[in-house]
Amino acid sequence: MTAPDTGDTASHPAEARLRVRRLGALSEVSAAVWDGLANPAGSPRDPFISHAFLEALEASGSVGPGTGWQACHLLLLEDGERVVGAMPLYLKSHSYGEFVFDHAWADAFQRAGGRYYPKLQAAVPFTPVTGPRLLAPTPALKAHLLAEAVGMAEASGISSLHLTFLQQADVEVCAAQGLLARHDLQYHFENVGYADFGQFLATLSSNRRKNLRKERERAREGLDIVWKTGSDLTEGDWDVFFACYTDTGSRKWGSPYLNRRFFSLLGERMADHCVLMLASRGGQPVAAALNLIGGEALYGRYWGRLEDVPFLHFELCYYQAIDFALAHGLKRVEAGAQGEHKLARGYEPVITRSAHHLCHPGLRLAVERFLEAERAAVAREQAALEELTPFRQEPTTDTGGARDEP
Repeated sequence: MTAPDTGDTASHPAEARLRVRRLGALSEVSAAVWDGLANPAGSPRDPFISHAFLEALEASGSVGPGTGWQACHLLLLEDGERVVGAMPLYLKSHSYGEFVFDHAWADAFQRAGGRYYPKLQAAVPFTPVTGPRLLAPTPALKAHLLAEAVGMAEASGISSLHLTFLQQADVEVCAAQGLLARHDLQYHFENVGYADFGQFLATLSSNRRKNLRKERERAREGLDIVWKTGSDLTEGDWDVFFACYTDTGSRKWGSPYLNRRFFSLLGERMADHCVLMLASRGGQPVAAALNLIGGEALYGRYWGRLEDVPFLHFELCYYQAIDFALAHGLKRVEAGAQGEHKLARGYEPVITRSAHHLCHPGLRLAVERFLEAERAAVAREQAALEELTPFRQEPTTDTGGARDEP
């Protein structure tokens, strides 16, 4: 897989003050420069778009040669020196690890004689979390970045450009440049000011409240569950977690996306943004779930178990995450992609957004028609799911004597 030229290019001949530099690795730009754009002062911190997280993917070899993810990040420079924008961008030879599925598009295009791969992907690899993709302080600078990425695809014979899990500001820029909009659903827990888990339970219907209590009791029977974050995290903890993670990966995908080295780097660089929920029985590890802590949200990312315990997945990934979010004043919990079973456990359906540029006119027309119907279907599904949430019609602040502790 050959990456586009990584040299500097003028974004627009009439505006030579702005130039784009293409990077073959994130290590080619300093963390201070990247993070100043990715997580500017005054905005809620997004741990995934940070230099530490993205560069750990590359340094560990989880992203790079042989993985189908080749870095070709963009930097937007003003007057040839000052970096005023950036974009996490990858040349991809497959569609795995994205969570916005376009395999059917690839199959159809290739059956018609086209070549879908390689394609360009603006994303955080293996991470279905909404966040910034056009890292710039103004819509005009965002538009420059997007135009450069579209131009790369068109000029290099690449089939398409995809920007996935977009925040609203980037959605608007993509729409203005004619990219196709795609919607999907996730399930998020919203903290509306609950004092504790018991107060959250009091907002649920009676049957659902009883079921959640029973699930928690059964899951925690005979187990010790602890939260570990910051300097409390050790290499031994990461060993335990990785054993759990690879068990899940081998059962679901055949091999996990992330290697052991990545988690060591994560612990070295971002321990204060990590929290491990560890379950043990008599001192022996049973299961683990890894979450990352953002400025406003807790993000559930990976889970695995060494012993099959009923409801333990729900306990570690959903209920413990709620406990942690409430204890630390976080506004929501995002528990990853898909999973209608989250609905019954207090997680509500939320639309996620992506944008797509298809270079071939025929492919674009077919995908545009498909996406129009798909967006309508997603809207109907969200409305139907909202009717199935476990909340009472008129929430109460009475805890009913229930109080669940971590």
